[in-house]
Amino acid sequence: MDGPSTSIGVPLRALLDFPGLGLQQVAGPAGDRFVTCVGITELEDPTRYLVAGQLLLTAGVPLPVDDAGIDAYTRRVADAETAALGFGVDPVYHDVPAHLAEACDRYGLPLLRIPAETPFVAINQAAYTIMAEARFRELRQISSGQSALATAAGRRNAPQAVVTQLAGQVDGWVALFDGNGNEMFTAGRLPSPAARTGVRHLAETQLTHSTAAVDHQPGLHLIAHTVPGTVPLALGIATPAPPTPAHHSITASAVTLLSLLTSPRYALGSDGQSAAALVRLLLGHSPTEVAPLLSDRWTVVHGTLTTTTHDEPTAHLAALASALGTPYLDLTGRTLHALIPADATSPDDTSHLGWTLGFSAPVPTSDLPLGNVQAERALHRALAAGQRIGRHPTTDPSFDALLTPEAAATHARARLGPLTADPVLLETLWTWLAHHGSWDRTADALQVHRNTVRQRIGKVGRLLGEDLQEPDVRMELWFALRWLPPESGSGAGSGSGSGSGFGAGSGVGGRSRSASGSGAGSGAESGSGSGPEGRV
Repeated sequence: MDGPSTSIGVPLRALLDFPGLGLQQVAGPAGDRFVTCVGITELEDPTRYLVAGQLLLTAGVPLPVDDAGIDAYTRRVADAETAALGFGVDPVYHDVPAHLAEACDRYGLPLLRIPAETPFVAINQAAYTIMAEARFRELRQISSGQSALATAAGRRNAPQAVVTQLAGQVDGWVALFDGNGNEMFTAGRLPSPAARTGVRHLAETQLTHSTAAVDHQPGLHLIAHTVPGTVPLALGIATPAPPTPAHHSITASAVTLLSLLTSPRYALGSDGQSAAALVRLLLGHSPTEVAPLLSDRWTVVHGTLTTTTHDEPTAHLAALASALGTPYLDLTGRTLHALIPADATSPDDTSHLGWTLGFSAPVPTSDLPLGNVQAERALHRALAAGQRIGRHPTTDPSFDALLTPEAAATHARARLGPLTADPVLLETLWTWLAHHGSWDRTADALQVHRNTVRQRIGKVGRLLGEDLQEPDVRMELWFALRWLPPESGSGAGSGSGSGSGFGAGSGVGGRSRSASGSGAGSGAESGSGSGPEGRV
């Protein structure tokens, strides 16, 4: 026996069509098979030397003369999972024996007629040539795919770019899942809901294993890979065709890159300027003095995680840092604060990450407290509108823009002075206005009885000497509440910067609010004049 052995299969049709060989299939199934190697034998029973996928060549020297012997010989060769049997005519037989052809049809073994002028070694060389060309094409595909992945890894929002590139390389749908089976990044043609669920289940199973898991659905091949790292992640793939060896190699490269890109060391790593800024802060320099080392202008970001995620948020933090293009993030529980250099481009969509974000307008370092307030308001508006991203307008058309933060805070202290000693009344007023004067929804939000809300709002009206049914009064009180400094609420607020302690995500007594609406408007339950909901 001799001949090449390779993991690359040669289609039998490629040998039949190879110029100069003159091979002809005379029996056996017409479906294409793959030849992994070529061997020559004249043994009567060569089975101990055969391997699956082999093209076995013989001149018929060992072929039995009786039909029963030919049948037994053919059965042994077919049972060894031989790809095909090549029979050379001359000098032993002038043509392929009819009984051999019948036996090959019976046992499903392709039978090739090899003309007398074709030496067996030429078939061997042809197989070598086809295998080498196939291997070269495969290596070129792998090299091209890996190069494209490396380029994607250097782009903004690198994890998404890598997933998108991989989907194109394997011609399928690709998703990176977190530890709870949530899709962090996806790309490619979206499969059916059943297939998508199948990939997710496969990925969830794979989180506790180190090897790839595979499954099949009608017309689809599913596979999941573990992405190694400090947190459990899995890469799920659905393709209409079985993955090739090149696809496996390219996918392995993508898994390695995603492991790096979702690691805290990479996504949140600092450069020399960041290190210098930290040193100066620790040595007593003020933030205003230090910030210009990093950027002259900033966009402030506030965020809330609005989907279920793994208890360990490191991978999500790394992915968000990559998407935002900044390492300056502070994640506490499900709340995010970040600073983006103003020359960077903020993302248009973060829905795949499960975050709702509010962006300030670009502000100089000296106005970071104002940017902090803008980001908080933008997040509040996004949550109220059910949107993933809220942005503070570059040109502020609101009433707030008419006053400086200091003047607004002074006005708020004066307007709400009689209430500042009672955080409960401040919280009740805020919640009541945020729910458009609805007694029931306010009571639900505060977890008290609606009559308690009525009593508190009545007391607020008496202390302020105001009619809370007047829209102008409500608007002024809402404005004042938003700008009331935290210390004015007897320590009850938890606002940030120069803004109020009563914004979204903070609030009196630390209670977080996400009520929709601006509170100052009127509506079915605003109580602007009539109905039981309108009486204080």
